[in-house]
Amino acid sequence: MEINAFIYLGFIRNILLALPGVTEGVSHGTPAFYVQKKMLVRLWENGEVLVVRTDDRDKWIEKDSETFFFTEHYRNYPTVLIKLERVDPKILEQLLIEAWLGRASKNLVKEYKDRIAGVK
Repeated sequence: MEINAFIYLGFIRNILLALPGVTEGVSHGTPAFYVQKKMLVRLWENGEVLVVRTDDRDKWIEKDSETFFFTEHYRNYPTVLIKLERVDPKILEQLLIEAWLGRASKNLVKEYKDRIAGVK
């Protein structure tokens, strides 16, 4: 993996591991993140593309087809591929949190929302 891949991975790791129930593992030999054993994201083998679980793939591709795309392999999966060197960090953070919100249990989502609202 290149140095950029480690920088991207560090950014992704900081966001996702701060969310309740997220664990880091491996998928297809690359770093991946899960919530309750359900995959959220995984880094492609080249370290430059991130596979993100989303039901809004078409929205993202329509917004910026140079950054967001999919391959034939992913056609029937609710995922979008992201070129990490092109994506705005705030957009990436939004996508990562949306992926988590779509896969986490109601209890974990409540825990997260209570935390960001400052509820103890």
